[in-house]
Amino acid sequence: MEQMTLDSTDLHLLEQLQNDASLSNQDLAGRVHISPPTCLRRVKRLHEAGLIEREIAVLSVDKLSAVAGHGLCAIVEITLDHQDNAALEAFEKRVAADDAVQQCYRVSPGPDFCLVVHAAHMPDYLALAQRLFTVDANVRNVKTFFSVKRSKFGARVPLPL
Repeated sequence: MEQMTLDSTDLHLLEQLQNDASLSNQDLAGRVHISPPTCLRRVKRLHEAGLIEREIAVLSVDKLSAVAGHGLCAIVEITLDHQDNAALEAFEKRVAADDAVQQCYRVSPGPDFCLVVHAAHMPDYLALAQRLFTVDANVRNVKTFFSVKRSKFGARVPLPL
């Protein structure tokens, strides 16, 4: 597959979309100083190339927790007994399918995985730990850090503008 080249217009489009993906095509074109048809064509190309994976709404966990729970955020380090590719992929697939797991990273050195999970409260976290870690005979060690304050949260990738 041929590698895509990005020019400054593409980078500016990506930057604007990272900040606010809800912009209309007209507004996005105006911010990047291109015509709306050109903007639409370029954004479509960026999607098709996989540079834009998806567009989502980022919810306020702090405000939502008062209404719907999910007030407990944990960063969990997982070490497996067996690290062969099949074991790593099986664990990764199982945690990725669980709605409570917001992020999953395979890491090295140290633990095999770092997860970011959200739960309504401690009993909810304990149920998550039981279904994802305790029942898996290949999980050797679980180390959990509970967030007391979120100082920064984002998904923005710095771009060379």
